[in-house]
Amino acid sequence: MTMSQPQLETLCRIARDAGREVMAVYATDFASWHKDDASPLTQADLRADKVIRAGLEGAFPGVFILSEESSSSAPDGQDPFFLVDPLDGTKEFLKRNDEFTVNIALISGGEPVAGVVFAPALGELYYAARGLGAWKECGGAVSRLATAGADATARLRVMGSRSHGGEALDAWLARLDRSYSFVPAGSSLKFCRIAEGRADVYPRLGPTSQWDTAAAHAVLLEAGGAVVDAAGRPLRYGLGRPMLNPHFVAVAQPGMTYPALGASA
Repeated sequence: MTMSQPQLETLCRIARDAGREVMAVYATDFASWHKDDASPLTQADLRADKVIRAGLEGAFPGVFILSEESSSSAPDGQDPFFLVDPLDGTKEFLKRNDEFTVNIALISGGEPVAGVVFAPALGELYYAARGLGAWKECGGAVSRLATAGADATARLRVMGSRSHGGEALDAWLARLDRSYSFVPAGSSLKFCRIAEGRADVYPRLGPTSQWDTAAAHAVLLEAGGAVVDAAGRPLRYGLGRPMLNPHFVAVAQPGMTYPALGASA
């Protein structure tokens, strides 16, 4: 399945609608609780999920939807399907640092073929579809995204999580053969910063789920980058695959060299 420009614009509208729900909760003295896997949950997650599900079901009837917070009542094995994180970076939301996103991706044949990432508190909208390029809208201005060119002599700009990291990341950084600067960011914005040429690499040596990465992965692919696992294979998605991603690295340029990631835990 390919996505047309009008369909991509529909995804952007749905993400904006969900973003309004997120910000309505953000403006209050909201409460949070924990799911069975100990991850945090707020009314913003649930309200955004409801809006996204209604929007996708209306615009793309019959297409399976897997969200972090809900799932279509249909058997597994559906392809293509939508992969949704209604509020990526709930920890950033709780910290009120504005670096949280709404993520909507279309998966076909194991690959993210379209994606929208909306950071409502920052007013940044990233979107892409195979063959249509990758784009950013901010403050009414729209610009096409392209990753930075390779420069083996320049300081490497490394993206990392504000809420995750630890010894594995420190060890990876210690093995770099060039100088680097470390730039923390929350949620799927790390991929988007690479897509717009503001960073070069993002190693992920901790747990993520498919819905955390798929939309921003689509944006980065169309901007010229890549996301690969520890064996150098493209990161894949699917209802029949484990929901937890393996360790991966997102890069501005396919073929970029970097220290080995090691196996996933």
